[in-house]
Amino acid sequence: MKIFIDTANIEMIKEISGLGILDGVTTNPSLIAKEKTDLRTCVKKISEIVDGPISAEAMSMDAEGMIKEGRELSLIHENINVKLPMCAEALKATKTLSSEGIDVNVTLIFSPHQALLAAKAGARFVSPFVGRLDDIGQVGSEMLSQTVAVFRNYDIDTEIIAASIRHPVHVLEAAMIGAHIATIPYDILKKMISHPKTDEGIRLFLADHERAKKS
Repeated sequence: MKIFIDTANIEMIKEISGLGILDGVTTNPSLIAKEKTDLRTCVKKISEIVDGPISAEAMSMDAEGMIKEGRELSLIHENINVKLPMCAEALKATKTLSSEGIDVNVTLIFSPHQALLAAKAGARFVSPFVGRLDDIGQVGSEMLSQTVAVFRNYDIDTEIIAASIRHPVHVLEAAMIGAHIATIPYDILKKMISHPKTDEGIRLFLADHERAKKS
């Protein structure tokens, strides 16, 4: 499974990229606003750090505007994919942009039906939101599992990004289900590195090493 980081914070991206585990980055307007920067500046900086897909969201809500923004965003760097919210206008825009060789990530997916339609329109990525379904009492991992099953049934090339990851268990579920990618917040990636028994083992090894040096 590929690992993306879901952030617009340059220092966090640099840190995780330095671990040798990062395959791509997803951003959204909220994450970019949090960094007090603009979309173009942000994704250009990210493209200098990460050699992999970078999602940049178009803000128009009509197909014509999405296509125009998508074309402009694709010129920033070859790794940019245009993030569009799932709706009829986005499907139209996805068809046009994908036919021009511009990668599209259709986001805000909450059902396998939506994911299938986005893939049919030509999306390179679809982003099912696991955590947000859990938030309203549904089972996000079940929706993700259904989406993966449908795509496998028909050998659909579109990659599934497990998004809205709330905790490490979501990452494990996504990997076991077979999602191609999980896009993970920084703090959850950090939690995945650690385990209390690992920390305990390191302390014991270091203590034994010190005792051995003194003997």
